[in-house]
Amino acid sequence: MRLTLPIVIAALALAAPASAQDTDPARVVREAVRAATARAYQGRNAAQEQTERISRKLRVGRDGRVTIANISGEIAVTGGGGDEVSIEAVKRTRGERSELADVEVVIEERAGRVEIRAEHVRWRDRRGRGDSASVDFTVTVPASASVDAHSVSGSVKVSGVRGSVRAESVSGNVTTTDTPNLELAKSVSGDVSLTGAAADGDLTAGSVSGSITAKGLKARGLDLNSVSGDVLLTDVSCERLTVKSVSGTIEYTGSIVRTGRYEINTHSGDVRLTLSNPPGFELTASSFSGSVRSDLPLTIGGDSGDTSRGRGRERHNMRATFGDGSATLSIRTFSGGIVIAKR
Repeated sequence: MRLTLPIVIAALALAAPASAQDTDPARVVREAVRAATARAYQGRNAAQEQTERISRKLRVGRDGRVTIANISGEIAVTGGGGDEVSIEAVKRTRGERSELADVEVVIEERAGRVEIRAEHVRWRDRRGRGDSASVDFTVTVPASASVDAHSVSGSVKVSGVRGSVRAESVSGNVTTTDTPNLELAKSVSGDVSLTGAAADGDLTAGSVSGSITAKGLKARGLDLNSVSGDVLLTDVSCERLTVKSVSGTIEYTGSIVRTGRYEINTHSGDVRLTLSNPPGFELTASSFSGSVRSDLPLTIGGDSGDTSRGRGRERHNMRATFGDGSATLSIRTFSGGIVIAKR
């Protein structure tokens, strides 16, 4: 940007203290120009964003269902008290204020159900240009309500919702906290983070380009998929586990149960299982270009004569049994190592 003489003089008058006559004049001018430039850009950026706020409250019932669909913008859902849904929608644009009219916030109320969505009136014009408007949704629902939240371009966050939860984004992170009935958490281009999640049945989580992290996760079945990203699971308990990754490290820290089935596959990445007092398992592990190592005493190849065989051994393939052999562990990686450790 070009600074004119009046701008510099005004900046000097605002930035220079009374004792500025005793300082280096060149330095004072540089500092004043820098301050004036920063204020000018801040003003310009602030002027670019136009906003419009929409607020509504609707009664849905404590066991109602709330659906939120967004195209561009963030979604944040929090479980609260009462039987009402509180909706705060903020339209945003960095273009002309008239572009706010290009996106409409639609709120529909039905028996035991509230549907919230953003509809873009002019998503693409004839020249292929889209509007620059987006909508950020902040929604509070009854804690026992069920939530379906979907965004095309924007993050999705759900916390404190005890009803069933499904959260998805095409381009954005998906984060859930304290969701004891989580069913689905997926992102195409973004990370998936689950804390304090649980499911009475099966839970599915995945990301094409992003990592999956979970802490304090409990479910009957876990189905986790990542194409390009790590899968990091801490304090996890499940009866059935399926983890697949093309390029990423897989770490599982938690427990396994009798008769449980646990299958882990990655093409390019290490696999590490840190188990808490496992009752026993049958292990099939293989790595084409990495080693297989167990810190637990294993019986290798069905030989029950010496359970210390296999402790600390490094192999490319291993068939072994630990303890009562009740659970099934199948671990495969093409390019990476496999470690089984005791917590």
